Amino acid sequence: MNIEEFFELSAGKWFSHRTSHHLAFKQSEDGKSDIVIEMLAADHAEVIKLCEQYKVDPATASCGARVTWKGTMEWDEEKHEGSTVLVTVPDGDKLGEGKLLREMGYAEKAPVAGTYKMGEDGALTLMTEYETMSSEERLWFASPNLRMRVSVLKRFGGFSMASFTSEIRMGGTPASKADEAANAVNAPAN
Repeated sequence: MNIEEFFELSAGKWFSHRTSHHLAFKQSEDGKSDIVIEMLAADHAEVIKLCEQYKVDPATASCGARVTWKGTMEWDEEKHEGSTVLVTVPDGDKLGEGKLLREMGYAEKAPVAGTYKMGEDGALTLMTEYETMSSEERLWFASPNLRMRVSVLKRFGGFSMASFTSEIRMGGTPASKADEAANAVNAPAN
């Protein structure tokens, strides 16, 4: 699976359940979200705008996505909602690797560019260095309608958080397309 296929398979509406472990405090926290992922063509106006913001030639972008979320966390009554645009820019020298441009970061609410790597197993690994922390996230499909994520967030100075998230597709992508992509990943090697 390549990055474009991964984004296509991710398109749709998802219910997300996340458990985060705050290692420094020895506490865990649950969160639930509704997530909508919309594919954006490489020549979409938002993709071009984000590339220009990062001074990246828009012609080098392979695809994009708009991610919108609404959720709650166990420890607070506050609603957590927002949206961001993601753009992939493949590295011409390294198959399955490249930059991931984000309109808003996962760990800090500011624009950030990270890197991605597609594994031979169809899993996507995202690595991001922020000003005061770094994150690594791995995403994969257990089936066309079940996506898993694990992430580690490390603050400079030692504080860390680890999360496990399961996401169940609630609709938005034709099953046949999702089945094809997932079956290609889960097919036994010859």
